Amino acid sequence: MNKSILPLTYFAPIDLIAQALKEANWTFEVNENYQKQSYRSRQYIYGANGKLLLNIPIKHKSAEVKKKQLMKEVKIENDFPWQDLHWKSLETAYRSSPYFEFYEDEMHPLYQKKFNYLIDFNWACWEILIEFMQLDVELNKTKEFHFNYSSPIQDLRNLASAKRKHQTEGLKYAQVFEEKLGFIPQLSILDLLFSQGPNTSVILEKLA
Repeated sequence: MNKSILPLTYFAPIDLIAQALKEANWTFEVNENYQKQSYRSRQYIYGANGKLLLNIPIKHKSAEVKKKQLMKEVKIENDFPWQDLHWKSLETAYRSSPYFEFYEDEMHPLYQKKFNYLIDFNWACWEILIEFMQLDVELNKTKEFHFNYSSPIQDLRNLASAKRKHQTEGLKYAQVFEEKLGFIPQLSILDLLFSQGPNTSVILEKLA
């Protein structure tokens, strides 16, 4: 079975999921150095005023400690009520979407349980996403870091960059605030899921 190497993101952007669907074995990179300002700790949703950033606060090492943190070592800063704020933002943005109520009872506990490590929270996000999308995929974590992977392994780790160009040409679906602000393509998979529900995978397969 061929596999994809994925960044362990906070609810991935839509085009990352579309590319991952090409393989049924998803292995998440946990041994890389943590990179700031990436989808590992952030996602973008469609808020009432446009594109809205939801960012997970993390505990950074002191300036005296120059050694980089591995992804699997990164801790969440839970002194800040980020989970409550993120959930309220999701509710405000998607309460009127077709499928938010369909998924909210299972998703809300993610924002109530305390997670100490970023990889544990992100892993839980991926598990529930796969359940919602009814995907038959195998989930694994890397055991060691490799700079490069050769074919037939699909290396998608670069798609964690929030500054990259998104591969969303041809993507179109109804969005909650589209009539007011227009279509926004470069968003979290949650935007598509709350809009299209069970049809999400079909749209992603066309995008890939």
